[in-house]
Amino acid sequence: MPIRTNRGRAAVYRKLWGWPLRSPRHLAVAVFLAVLVLTAAGIIVPKVLGRGHGQQAAPGAAGASTPVATSTTVPGQRPDAGLTTAVPTSPLPTRITSGPTPTSRADAPPQALDAVTRFAERWVDHPAGITAKDWLDHLRPYTTEEYLAVMADVDPANVPASRVTGPVRAAVSFAKSVEAEVPTDAGTLHVTVIDTGKGWKVAGYEQGRS
Repeated sequence: MPIRTNRGRAAVYRKLWGWPLRSPRHLAVAVFLAVLVLTAAGIIVPKVLGRGHGQQAAPGAAGASTPVATSTTVPGQRPDAGLTTAVPTSPLPTRITSGPTPTSRADAPPQALDAVTRFAERWVDHPAGITAKDWLDHLRPYTTEEYLAVMADVDPANVPASRVTGPVRAAVSFAKSVEAEVPTDAGTLHVTVIDTGKGWKVAGYEQGRS
């Protein structure tokens, strides 16, 4: 039978609140039930709230990285039947890192070829017993000081050629340098001669190549 008066309701509430205090056993049961309710609430409530937040964030996430396609409509077609086209991309041009090529000349300067000829004639002239110093002194007028220092360790007795067997020929000619070839009895002597501003002088050579 339903309780229809406030006094009756108050009596029921007093019985409910007073029940845990009737005995230690009632109090232990009431504490256990309270702990159980709070634990269940702590597990269920975060899940419910988390599901609600995830559902709200889903539409935004779906639209964050959606690719945009452009469409073109062919004349005579309906607007909703456009053709989707992708914009082509091309790689950036490769940067050129090499330096400019020196300007070549049609003919080598006679002074350059003359310096090579004089150098070659003295290079093959190494009679038995000649010292390295005397040999380098013969080459000095036609050789740069920097390259003379490099040749200081050369033993003239180890030079295989003993005579020049033909005329000097320009292989490559530039405004300030010439690469020439000198035939010898021990192979072709490849000589590089440069314009020092005070005349043409040899700045390097390789021996014995055919």
